[in-house]
Formats: sequence, C-alpha cells, structure tokens
Amino acid sequence: MNVTDVGHLTDDADEGEDKLQKAARERKLDPWAIAASVTERFFADTKSLNIERPEIVCKATEHIKQMIAFVSALLEKGHAYETPDGIYFDIATFPEYGKLSRLDLEAQQAGARVEVNPDKRSPFDFALWKKAPKEHIMQWESPWGMGYPGWHIECSAMGLEYLGERFDIHTGGVDHLPVHHENEIAQNEALLGHPMVNTWMHGEFLLVDGGKMGKSLGNLYTLADLAERGFSPMHFRYFCAGAHYRNKLNFTWEAMEAAKTSYTRLLAAVQSHKGGTDTADIASYEEQMRSAVLDDLNIPKAIGALWTMVKQPGRSQAVYDVATEIDRVLGLSLDAVPDSTEDLPEEIQSMVDARQAAKAEKNYAEADRLRGEIKRLGYELTDTKEGIQCKRIR
Repeated sequence: MNVTDVGHLTDDADEGEDKLQKAARERKLDPWAIAASVTERFFADTKSLNIERPEIVCKATEHIKQMIAFVSALLEKGHAYETPDGIYFDIATFPEYGKLSRLDLEAQQAGARVEVNPDKRSPFDFALWKKAPKEHIMQWESPWGMGYPGWHIECSAMGLEYLGERFDIHTGGVDHLPVHHENEIAQNEALLGHPMVNTWMHGEFLLVDGGKMGKSLGNLYTLADLAERGFSPMHFRYFCAGAHYRNKLNFTWEAMEAAKTSYTRLLAAVQSHKGGTDTADIASYEEQMRSAVLDDLNIPKAIGALWTMVKQPGRSQAVYDVATEIDRVLGLSLDAVPDSTEDLPEEIQSMVDARQAAKAEKNYAEADRLRGEIKRLGYELTDTKEGIQCKRIR
C-alpha cells in the first residue's frame, strides 16, 4: 500500500495545486506533518475495522529516486517530452491508451475544449514530473531542475520496486479507472513492453442519502462520528459487507440502525452454538460461503449462507467453528463475546461507543474523560477479557 504524501494535484488533469500544499496553507501546518497525521489516523481506523495492515507501506516522498529513474527511462525511450513546466507522457506513442476504461480517444479529442496547457502535445498527455516554483514547499532535485512527481508515476515506481514487473491484482476506487489507472497502464507498458498488472479491481462509491459525500457538503462522517451515534466499527463493517464491492452503497442512519441490529443478532446467533453438542449438516453451507468468496468476493452472498447456517436449531460447535473460520475473510469479530451491558439510556450507550472509538484511535485522554463522565452520570464501566461491562451504580 502506498501513501501519496506528495504530487496529487487538485485536478486529475494535472492542473491546480498539490493537495498537501493546499492543506498546509489553509491549516498553517507543515505538509509532512499533515501527511503523518492523516496516515496515523487512517491506520488507526483501519485497525479498528479489522483491516489488516499490509506488510509493506511505502511513502511517495521516500521513493523520489525511483520515480526520477522511471521518468528518465520513458524520456530515453521516446515516450515523454519536456515542457517549460514539466515532463509529460506522450500518449501518441502508446496506441492502446484508454483500453482499461474503453475510452474512445478520437471522440474525446474531437469534442475537447481548448487545451489548458498549450505546451502539451495532446490534452490527454499527463504529467510525469512537475517543475516547481520557488514558493512550492515540497520539491526535490532532478535532471530537469527542482520539482515534484506527478501523481500517476508514484504508483508505478513503487509497484515496480516492491512487486516487480508483473503482479496479480491492483485495486482502487472506481474514480481511478478512467484517468489514474489508464495513465499507470500507459507508463508501465511503455517502459516494460508488457502488462504489469493482471487484474484491476475497482470499488464503487459510498453515497450518503443517495448523493455524493464530501466535506463541503457537510455529510462526510468518520468512525468517531458514528461512535457518537452509538455505532461501533463492526456495525459499519457489517453495513459495508451488505453490498458487493462493485455496486454503489447508500449510507443512511436508518441503514446503520438496521446493520447494527442485524450484526448484534448474528453475533448472538454464532455465540449460541459455541460449546454445543448437537450435530449439524454444515458441509453445504461451508461450500456456499467459500464459493461466494471465490466468486469475485461476493461477500453479501457469503453472509447470506452464514445466516442460514447459524439459524439451524440446536447448539452445534461445528457451526461455531465454520462461522469463525469464514470470519478470517469477513473480519466481523464473530468470535467476540457480545458486550455485557444492561439496557442503557441512549446518552450513556453513545458515550460507551465513543469511548471505544477513542481507544481504537489511541486517544486515551478522551477515553478517560468519557469514562469519568459515564461514572458521573451513575454508571460503572469495566473492561474485561470478555468485553465491556457497563452497569448502573447500585
């Protein structure tokens, strides 16, 4: 997994300014500090969501040498050219450009507006390296003067460094397909002479109330925001698992309530089989779940088979064992004992959930504050190996 801590402009068409530079100016902070803070928060959230951290996490700023070497090689092969403001990839030298998204380049060019950058040979040529003005904070020495890498070259250079000239799967958001990943393919195959990636997998958008999500729209929510409403990271993971990764998913608070209720019932159903002695016919369910996972990660179908299995009458240890085995893929903590709490007032439950979110983000000061507030309101919160206990102080 790469950390894009430089070079991602505010416009995918290589216009605008670097996003980190923009954030640094607005927040009056060092761009490196902003990148470190966001990265730390990201991995704290992914950990609480049971998302395993990759063995290799590489930062763009630590691989500038590899990017310069990649760009230099493209120039030598005649696939790139220099302009007053940077080095650009010449898509005319790569006839297959657009093959991933099936882009009709001729139709696009015929209807294109006047080029923003008159020094580019084609509107679709993209930046490999940008020459930086003196006031630009993040810049490095290169054969073309001081500058910084284009967004697309980062992924190619780091992929080549750690995964080699051929690897199986490259993932990303569906918004990366028509520009970012097309540009990766062009520069990769122009350099190597063969495909670098065997399979591209794109996750669809998460919508909010049927529309786009964004800070400026006031509908961008974090795990901490969800915790304030009484939803744990596992409630959100279960909600996300309800749709195939290639389908859009619509976030609403009503949908989150439904996911919370369903997840709580699933956890209780799985736990009810633990230690059971009844026999159960589970082979067909196990095969259904495995087949679903192997069918383009059809997680909703796998969860459907899981539900059918755990609803079987009686108590069977075999059911519990299969459920926790498939959970190695689902990541829903199905082996967790449900929290031992009484029916708490909504205000108290929200603070309990917020405390758990704060602990997951290693914000221990906030976790302690919430615990104290819970106690002030007459409830005792205890952490145990089996889970959380929160009871009214008698």
